Amino acid sequence: MINFREFTTSSKKQVLAGKSAQNNEDLIAQVEPTEDVFHTEAPGSSFVNIKSTKTNKVDRYEAATFCAAFSQTFRDNQNDTIVHHFKGSDITKSKLMKLGTFKVKKFKTIKVKKADILKIKQ
Repeated sequence: MINFREFTTSSKKQVLAGKSAQNNEDLIAQVEPTEDVFHTEAPGSSFVNIKSTKTNKVDRYEAATFCAAFSQTFRDNQNDTIVHHFKGSDITKSKLMKLGTFKVKKFKTIKVKKADILKIKQ
C-alpha cells in the first residue's frame, strides 16, 4: 500500500491524507465515488479521504480538522481554516492540470476552529 498519513475518527473510520503532490494523486486514484474527500479552500494542503461510505457529521468534522492541521493555510496563519468537503464523484482532472491539482464540481464548506486544529498538532 502507498504510504499516506493516517488517522482514525472517534467512530473508528479510517482517514487517509496525502503527503505531497504525487501522494495526493495516488490518494485520489483510490477514492471511491461515494466516499468523502476534503481539501482546504486555499491551495497547499493534503487531500483527505474517509474510507467509508457511511459517515456522520462528527466524522466529517474530524477529517476536515485533520486536513486543516497539515495545510499551508494553517501553518502560515494559525487561525480558523475553511475546508471543502465533496464526494469522490465530484473530482475531475484534465491533462493540462499540474501534478496534485484537481477540479471539484461541487462542495460544501466546513469552518474548522483553530482550537480543534491545535489539538491534532500537539
